[in-house]
Amino acid sequence: MRVFVQVLVNTAVANITTSFLWFALVFWAYLETRSVLATGLIGGAYMLFVAVFSIPFGSLVDRHRKHRVMVGSSLVTLTAFLVAGILYLLFPEATLIDLGRPWFWVFSAIVLFGGVIENMRNIALSTTVTLLVPTERHANANGMVGTVQGISFVVTSVFSGLAIGLLGMGWTILIAIVVTAAALVHLAFLRIPETQPADVGGHAPKVDIRGSIAAIAGVPGLFALIVFSTFNNLIGGVYMALMDPYGLTLFPVELWGVVLGVSSIGFILGGIVIAARGLGRNPVRTLLLAVVAMGVIGALFTIREWWWLYAAGMLLYMALIPAAEAAEQTVIQKVVPFERQGRVFGFAQALESASAPVTAFLIAPIAQFWIVPYLATDAGQGAWRPVLGEGEARGIALVFLVAGLVMVVAALLAFTTRSYRRLSAFYAGAPESVPATDVPDPTALASPAAPAPQPAEKPQSG
Repeated sequence: MRVFVQVLVNTAVANITTSFLWFALVFWAYLETRSVLATGLIGGAYMLFVAVFSIPFGSLVDRHRKHRVMVGSSLVTLTAFLVAGILYLLFPEATLIDLGRPWFWVFSAIVLFGGVIENMRNIALSTTVTLLVPTERHANANGMVGTVQGISFVVTSVFSGLAIGLLGMGWTILIAIVVTAAALVHLAFLRIPETQPADVGGHAPKVDIRGSIAAIAGVPGLFALIVFSTFNNLIGGVYMALMDPYGLTLFPVELWGVVLGVSSIGFILGGIVIAARGLGRNPVRTLLLAVVAMGVIGALFTIREWWWLYAAGMLLYMALIPAAEAAEQTVIQKVVPFERQGRVFGFAQALESASAPVTAFLIAPIAQFWIVPYLATDAGQGAWRPVLGEGEARGIALVFLVAGLVMVVAALLAFTTRSYRRLSAFYAGAPESVPATDVPDPTALASPAAPAPQPAEKPQSG
């Protein structure tokens, strides 16, 4: 656990730094150009590249030592940030921010590349839970990951804006370079006990989609779990697209940023609870219950146009996200052999990362051109006033209500499926996925009188 905590903290610092520069780029681009198109293209491209590269990243994680993957990822990210810094020094800011010239897009693409490459560390981090943490504490470790992610979100939201507002883009890049380099130096001196992954004969493809699917198909019900999580993210895309517009109808823009930051503490609180108490004996059941609760909250937190209801609902909704994510990771870490976990995590991340932006792109025009205008008419207000009350953003509230109810129904139906029963039973009976390490087994140092463990009594995979 000591080594895992060091890896977790190091990865958290690297992720915070990457997000810090990425958010700062978006803020800087919008403030300098007032172009929603530019920021939309930057954000959409980031999510698209995360989805596209997650599967090859997973294959890389499985083929190499996790420490080597993390160091290589950080080196590439640091190089990208250095190149971005050099570009910033070579060109006047007025030239660099001109959307009509190629330099803005080159500069943004380099920062984007560094951020996407850093995402490989998150896949490697999920596999190090299996590598370094006993099975019975996987849920707690995944809760710690959720806590760190919550802290990262809060810190990034606050400091990116402050850096751009007070220091400017040049100093922001310099901060990102220095902190990334410091994290890399610390990582270089960490030792993760692991062996070199076994050679599969030189025929493994660079992007092993077939291997990912085979690993998932080998576990009854696991593919259904990933599909359900992807569907859940599709519904989550509704909130991603419309939460800011709804919040800005209730709060001034300055106060909305504070409300968003405070409500993000829910990530931290949810992660702390999971880290302390775990997920119970059946994480699949915990996942579905968390989704039911998220659906109920999502349906009700805009049922009336009350600022306190919205803020409290956001905090509770975010507090449940670590439970859902930790449950999926805990299941994969136990039922999938260690040497294939990178592929599975990468495949799941690819599907789930791609789903939310798809829904966001679809629901935004539907809400803008149909639902919101309908709820602004006398007929729409009269039909929905008993349910949604009165207010300026009743159209968005209707979208949230329907999305939340769909989420609840989907989770309740999942309880009745054969896949849920099979995966729950498989998880309960699966042996611990134990990777080989370079560190001797402490039991091997026991006194000669101690009986040697029999392989038949403790089957292992991986």
